[in-house]
Amino acid sequence: MSGIKTAQTEYPIHQLISKRWSPYIFDKRMVNTDDLHSIFEAARWAASSNNEQPWYYVVGTKDNPEQINKVLSCLVEANQQWAKAAPVLALGIVGNLFKRNNKPNRWAIHDLGQASANLSIEATARGISVHQMAGINPDKAKTEFNIPDNYEAVTALAIGYTSDNNTTSEEYRKRDTTPRTRRPLSEWIYSDTWGQTHPLFKV
Repeated sequence: MSGIKTAQTEYPIHQLISKRWSPYIFDKRMVNTDDLHSIFEAARWAASSNNEQPWYYVVGTKDNPEQINKVLSCLVEANQQWAKAAPVLALGIVGNLFKRNNKPNRWAIHDLGQASANLSIEATARGISVHQMAGINPDKAKTEFNIPDNYEAVTALAIGYTSDNNTTSEEYRKRDTTPRTRRPLSEWIYSDTWGQTHPLFKV
C-alpha cells in the first residue's frame, strides 16, 4: 500500500514528503510515548508570526478510553466512523489574539497548519501516519474542554499506524489504495499577472 500512496512528483523531493499520506484505516497498535513526545516536539519548533506559537493540542489516547472518546465526540459523524480506530486523536486549537498586545492574529490558523505539518513529517519519519481533518464541531470542543474565549478548535488529527484490515468497509479500502494526485505546478505558480504561469514552471 505504501508504494501506491508514494507521490509521483514532477521534480525530486524528500521522501518524507513524498511518502506522507492520510490513511482512513488505522491499526489498533498504540503509538509509544517516546514517539508521541518527538512528534509534538516537531510541532513545537514550527515557524510562526512574531514567534507567537498560537497552536495548542488536546490529545486523547486509546489507553484512556474516556479521554479519547471525548475528543472523538468533537468530530463530525463522517469522521468519527473511521477515526475511532486510531490510537491517538488530537484537536488543533489556536489563540486568536497576540499575547503581547491583544490584537487579532490573522495568521494563527496558518501557523497551526505549519505546526501540524511539522508533526506529520516527524511522524512519517517514524513510520507513523497522521490524517488531518477539518470536519469537527468547534462549539462542542469548546464545551467539552472548557476552551476559553478567543481560542478556537480548528482541526483534528488521527495519529497511528496504517492497516490492511480486510474487515474495513470497501469505501475506506478504496480511499486508502487510490493513488494520490495533485494539481501540476503550472496551474498555480504565476508571474506577471493572475493566471499566467511563471516561465520556470511552464510544461
